[in-house]
Amino acid sequence: MKTYGLIGFPLSHSFSKKYFTEKFLKEGINDARYELFPLAHISELSQLLTSRPDLCGLNVTIPYKEQLHSFLQEENDTVAATGACNCILIKDGKLKGFNTDVIGFEKSLLGLWKPSQTKALVLGTGGASKAVLFVLKKLGIASQLVSRNPSVGSLGYDDVTNEIVKDHLLIINTTPAGMYPHTDECPPLPYDAIGAQHFLFDLIYNPEKTMFLKKGEERGAVIQNGFEMLVIQAEESWKIWNQ
Repeated sequence: MKTYGLIGFPLSHSFSKKYFTEKFLKEGINDARYELFPLAHISELSQLLTSRPDLCGLNVTIPYKEQLHSFLQEENDTVAATGACNCILIKDGKLKGFNTDVIGFEKSLLGLWKPSQTKALVLGTGGASKAVLFVLKKLGIASQLVSRNPSVGSLGYDDVTNEIVKDHLLIINTTPAGMYPHTDECPPLPYDAIGAQHFLFDLIYNPEKTMFLKKGEERGAVIQNGFEMLVIQAEESWKIWNQ
């Protein structure tokens, strides 16, 4: 039996186990299973790998996408460029890292993105934001990071004025703010500056419509959650594990 799984902490928000379990049933894949492996610290990955020789592949979520370099024997160009890994192929005892956030985000974004949306605010500076920035640069969209802990290259939320919001017609939330069960939370922005020309993209999929998206929709913006992105990522992971 081949085992695949998800590492991160916590994993109460996991999409992957349900998706892959249903996929295996639907497609008659009887020699594979998908499990959750909550790791309180990244150092626990070594013990997991030793105790589970049946592991063939792992997905990686918050907060470990940027903490895997010392565990990987190989990484593809996208991991090298973004500094983040969210998919691992385990073969012959070796770990190779991939980043499926990039292809998932790009394909999902292009479905609703308009060429007039040439500037983006990217909320959050974690592993997922690295993939988002990579895609925006590729598409020629200027980006501005916003963080709770502003530093060189990023604004604090208090620095985001009405004018800045009006000038950035694409706003992407890569933070967990608003994720179940904290559904009453949202990034602190001047939402009154959002209008019909805006596109708000939230990488969260649970709930389906976060407070961030609701506030955008109320003001006429186009909105999208992270569900389609996750489906694309999952299928890309499956291709990688079975290449």
